[in-house]
Amino acid sequence: MIKPDGVQRGLVGEVFSRFERKGYKSCGVKMLVPSADLLKRHYADLADKPFFPRLVKYVGSGPVVAMCWEGGDAVPNGRKLIGATRPAEAAPGTFRADYCIDVGMNLIHGSDSKEAAQKELAMWFQPSELHHWRKADEDWIYE
Repeated sequence: MIKPDGVQRGLVGEVFSRFERKGYKSCGVKMLVPSADLLKRHYADLADKPFFPRLVKYVGSGPVVAMCWEGGDAVPNGRKLIGATRPAEAAPGTFRADYCIDVGMNLIHGSDSKEAAQKELAMWFQPSELHHWRKADEDWIYE
């Protein structure tokens, strides 16, 4: 999910471009302003953290772009593209290293496991909104 700071800063195209150049395919995308209820469910594992109310307010403060990406090792490799949660600890070339300064405005959310991705996708998308298809260039990406 591209968070409100990424949308406001015009980085949606950059995020899409990097995922596509890596070889991943988009199988779902939509823009919405998430409700507090959705965000509380999405970030339920952080509910006991002192920053939780601020996180829910921030992510719900404007439009986000929810995304689903497919391809080999999409979750761990997607997290490598995103970078460490704290921008100062993110590797050069990652979204957070390149475009973020403060952990409170860290541009993008990425699922931390395949199981979490499946759970989160079910919160953000109806099954009919996800489209699994074959990219014409897959033979040039995978052995």
